[in-house]
Parts: sequence; structure tokens; C-alpha cells
Amino acid sequence: MSTAFFIVISLVETVLLVVVLALALIRITQRLNAIAADLTTLGSALGDIEQDLQLIGVAVPDINAPLADIVGALPGIAEKAETVARG
Repeated sequence: MSTAFFIVISLVETVLLVVVLALALIRITQRLNAIAADLTTLGSALGDIEQDLQLIGVAVPDINAPLADIVGALPGIAEKAETVARG
């Protein structure tokens, strides 16, 4: 085999390597762009949820007060239910 043949084969191999790497980088770019689009959508949805939670946060004390009264009454209700069940 001649030296010219090895040079040509080396050049062809190098060109193929560059082509394969370029295709891989293009594919990676496409996937990263798709991920970025999904993250944008997710960020928008999370922003909406955050706004909803801020509105709910104002009402939490008003919701929790009656629930605390209910929790306080549960032991007495349970005792009465047990008495009725045995009775």
C-alpha cells in the first residue's frame, strides 16, 4: 500500500469523524431546544400556581380557625359515639 493511499484514508476518516460529530451536535441542539421550550412552559405554569397560592395564602387563617375548632371537638364526639355504640 502506498503512502498516498494512507493519506487519503486518513483524510476520509477525519472527514467522517467531523461529520458524525456535527450530526451529534445538531441532534443535541435540537433536544436542548425542546427541553428549553418545555421548561418555558413549566415556568409559566409555576408562575400561575404561585399567583394562585398567594391568593389562597391570604385566606388560610380564615380556613384554619374553624378547622381548629373541629379538631378540638373531635375527642368529645368520639367519646359520645363510643358511648352510643356500646349502649
